[in-house]
Formats: sequence, C-alpha cells, structure tokens
Amino acid sequence: MSQFKKLSIIIPVFNERKTIPAILAAIRKVELPLDKEIIMVDDCSTDGSREILQHISKNVEGGPPQASQIRVLFLDKNMGKGSAVKKGFQEATGDIVLIQDADLEYNPQDYPVLIRPILDRTTDVVYGSRFLRQRPENRIIYKRGYLFSRILNWLSNVLSGVPLSDMYTCYKVFAREAVSQIYPRLDSKRFGIDPELTAWVGKLDLRIVEVPVSYKGRTYEEGKKINWKDGIAAIYHIIRYNLFTRK
Repeated sequence: MSQFKKLSIIIPVFNERKTIPAILAAIRKVELPLDKEIIMVDDCSTDGSREILQHISKNVEGGPPQASQIRVLFLDKNMGKGSAVKKGFQEATGDIVLIQDADLEYNPQDYPVLIRPILDRTTDVVYGSRFLRQRPENRIIYKRGYLFSRILNWLSNVLSGVPLSDMYTCYKVFAREAVSQIYPRLDSKRFGIDPELTAWVGKLDLRIVEVPVSYKGRTYEEGKKINWKDGIAAIYHIIRYNLFTRK
C-alpha cells in the first residue's frame, strides 16, 4: 500500500452551478490514507458554472498549499461527459483515479470503500453499485428509467462478458495501470463513456469488483440531464463498443 500516494478525482461539470460548492466541500471532508487531487473539467457550461470554476481556478493560483489539490480545466466547446472524463484521465497524476459526478446523487463518504480493493491489490477496477445491496437511503426516482437501465445493464453484461449489477454507476475507480491501458483507446464523447469503459475492462481482461454505495437520485427539476434519447443511444453504444472495437 506504500506505493499508493494520491487519489485523482475527476469531476465532469456541465451546468451544475448549484452543487459545485457542496460537492467540493463533501470531497474535502473525506478522510483517506492518500492525498487528493481534484480535477474539475468544465464542458462549456452555460448556467454560471464556468464562472464559478474560473473563480476557483484563480484562487488556486497563488493560494495556500492545500488549494493546489484542485485543478480546473475548461473544454473549448461542449463535447459531452465522455470527452470531459478522457481529459481528466489525460491530466490525472494519481495512483488511483476515481470518477465523481458534479451533482449530489453520490456520496463521497463512500471513497474509502471504493478504493480499498485497489489498495489491497486484489483488483484493477472498482465499480460502486447502487443495486448490489440496497440501502434504506438509496432513492430511485423514475421507475421506468430504472427498468430500462436494467435491460441495458443486462445487454452490456452479455456482450462485454463483465458481469455487473450497475454498469451505469457514476463511481468507477481505476488503478493507474488500468488507466494507462484504457485511456489511449477511449473514443466516446458523451454518455457512451460508461459502456465503453466497461467494454475495455472486458477486452483487456482487467480484474473488476463491485462494492455497494449510497445513492440519492434527483429529478429533472433538480437538474437531472439524461433522458430517453440517451437511453436509445445507449443500445448503439453498448453494441458498438463491445462488438465493433478491437484492442
């Protein structure tokens, strides 16, 4: 475990003005045996998020030492979550890399559980499952969306050969060696990033485990973005990245 010194937390941001301060505060509160590098990647937000992040970026420059743990990157145009994640992978310097959504659906207090299997060297990749073990506080808002996601999850399992209970979880954690193998191969620009990451885990024969995490779903009024069109596109992404890409 002595070789693991830093956790890189990649946060794709698109129009999350209301939750940026809260998610940063929540991450800072997490106690870990590793240093934390927070990489926020703004995907050309239009709701004021970009201005908030620009302010954070200016405060980091010349600020106190602990502020240097936050890095803010700006995409030149709106390219999608996949592009933001890929940019984060490119810039991450940690021994472990974790993807964190900018909203408050997932709780950073789950970080210790998420990184433990990698610290123990028993796996290369960890997914935080919302469904592996239901917690009383977990909240699923849209039942039809949930059922459709289960169908997509089944399709991914069949085609990737990676048996998961929650392929579409936000919490995906990678050892540095796994990132080095996956990053150069990434192609997806938008929400196809989830099935693509999972497809590469299978194609590269990476070890993967799931751990249960807490989840509090939000409504469209609260800022949820993914919709039925993304669900239809997900079928294409799952088939494409599992059947029509090669190592």
